Amino acid sequence: MEMQPQQTPQAEALARPHVPALDQILGKPFPVLDDGLVRVVDYMGDDAAVVQAARVSYGAGTKKVSDDRGLIRYLLRNHHTTPFEMCSLKLHVRVPMDAWRQWIRHRTASVNETSTRYSVAIDAAQRTAPDQWRMQAVDNKQGSDGTASADLGAELSRAEAELQDQARAVYNRRLEAGIAREQARKDLPLCTYTEAYWKMDLHNLLHFLALRMDAHAQQEIRAYAAVIGREIVARWVPLTWEAFEDYRMGALGFSRIEAAVLAAMGAGDHEQALAVAREAGWLKPSKRGGLLRNRERREFETKLQTLNLSAPWGETG
Repeated sequence: MEMQPQQTPQAEALARPHVPALDQILGKPFPVLDDGLVRVVDYMGDDAAVVQAARVSYGAGTKKVSDDRGLIRYLLRNHHTTPFEMCSLKLHVRVPMDAWRQWIRHRTASVNETSTRYSVAIDAAQRTAPDQWRMQAVDNKQGSDGTASADLGAELSRAEAELQDQARAVYNRRLEAGIAREQARKDLPLCTYTEAYWKMDLHNLLHFLALRMDAHAQQEIRAYAAVIGREIVARWVPLTWEAFEDYRMGALGFSRIEAAVLAAMGAGDHEQALAVAREAGWLKPSKRGGLLRNRERREFETKLQTLNLSAPWGETG
């Protein structure tokens, strides 16, 4: 029997996904803080790419926008991650080094930062307005609460400007004297701006935003996250962003203990609710009266307040 020559597969013509709303802001700098910025350099994929990846195991399926929205919401709601990894975003950022230290801890990104071994450090430092000096929170070692008085704020801002100018002058003097850049930089303050290209897939980007847009995140990095999320990601993948806001940013999660307390409250069983909390160690008495501080209990009380509910053990202060 005569063998037929094997046909060479023809390449399928594929169009690169384009998101007009994001294309309109490619390269546009969004200002952050006093001299920072974020801008989109490039992107890969869109909402449809998420859907395509999720459906690859069982065919194309339906193509209606409403069905795509439902699938994306299902994926995010049920913690499916791989389909969101099919999309990537590349940003150019200009950020103070102290905020960048927090940013770079998200190790799932591809990063290339300006090197002050090869280049002169950016001649800009983030400065604090007199009314923006935050006071240390009493009940949170890594947080702030309230702002300094006007007089103290003005004094601190003047001292800050003097310190930054002096540090820059020392740095410039070293360079002029021929000192190596890698050593001349060592006394530059953390407020000095740095720049980087930062690329991350959508799944990890949403994780970054969930942490850095949270009210407990430091205000400076929260400002960057808000711009990335609301000005960029919301344009790029609007269906995913909607689901993210609904199931991550605007959602409440309950632990096994919290669910048990809520179930008892829903059944009107006050004593059972107290018993569950007591067994969890939430209701240990303080020698000064009231209850010992318990972070898990306080977080649950905050969730109850969001739902306009009161804790069965009353106010704990």
